[in-house]
Amino acid sequence: MNLDDYCPTVDLSRAATLPARWYIDPEFLPLERRQIFGRTWQAVGHARDVANPGDYFACEIAGEPVVVARAKDGELRAFSNVCRHRASLIAEGKGSGPSLRCPYHNWTYSLEGRLLSQPEFEGVEDWDKDRICLPQFRVAVWGPFVFVNQDAQAPSIDEVLGKIPSEVASIGCEVGRLHFVERRDYLINCNWKVYIDNYLEGYHLPAAHPGLYRAVDYKQYRVDTFAYYSSQYAPMRDGSGADALYYWIFPNFMLNIYPNNISSNIILPAGHDKTLTIFEWFAGRDMTALPEGAIEFSDQIQQEDIKICESVQKGLHSTTYNQGRFSVKRENGVHHFHLLLEKCLRGKFTCGSS
Repeated sequence: MNLDDYCPTVDLSRAATLPARWYIDPEFLPLERRQIFGRTWQAVGHARDVANPGDYFACEIAGEPVVVARAKDGELRAFSNVCRHRASLIAEGKGSGPSLRCPYHNWTYSLEGRLLSQPEFEGVEDWDKDRICLPQFRVAVWGPFVFVNQDAQAPSIDEVLGKIPSEVASIGCEVGRLHFVERRDYLINCNWKVYIDNYLEGYHLPAAHPGLYRAVDYKQYRVDTFAYYSSQYAPMRDGSGADALYYWIFPNFMLNIYPNNISSNIILPAGHDKTLTIFEWFAGRDMTALPEGAIEFSDQIQQEDIKICESVQKGLHSTTYNQGRFSVKRENGVHHFHLLLEKCLRGKFTCGSS
């Protein structure tokens, strides 16, 4: 695909936004699935679901079927969830057991990914069962999240997270001890990048989020960018969010972190013009660790964002619009995302950005 209609510059004062075609052309999504979602760390599930030997869960990364399992040796592994015989999906949902069995022809795999048995396969020439195994992917755990990366050459999870774990620990948040509270899904009629753009700037707060604008000290709101993520400083007027940390991790993972609870937001393309946003909340054993009304307030903000993101998606189809310019003061986070996106689509993500 030709990407030459976008020539990014690191000079924010001279930079232009992504061309409209990058949001509305259906041909971009297959490229993004390969170059972005197939080569970055994706949050795919909860560590609690694979805490014990035998535990597994099935998931999907932008259309790629994956199964995560913990074998008897205690090691966590991630594999292709596609049978080597006739491409049926093997596992569904989550569960526990000594092996994984394909529901199509009963081919059975160990939790290390090796083929254990295949019924009625006598007489097949040039066949070595011991060489058949499920392709394996990289897997990592941080806090309550399991991450999978399909690219063996991509930066490690430690490189991508950078200082986030130490900063989270510094405010007293024990991410490994939090438990799941609630999940809410929203399907939005916009390209996934439109939603990311919107998240990465507070420029729209005065117009689109009057309630949040009144609560936040807007003059101090800022976004700081790092190699593979950005952080937002958004102090609350009443001082209640003094220890809060807000992160976006390229390409589609957001975290709101407090001393005794966190919330996450995973952004997934459901089509070139549809986006699934998954909100999850985690808290300590004391349920009061989740502030009263936090989920309802989040839902209000989300409804306001949905309205503006769907409006933007419609506007991107206009024959009168192609690119815009950035507010130097307020939109450096969006510019940072666009630089990383362009690098990733061209296969240069390991270069990073700062």
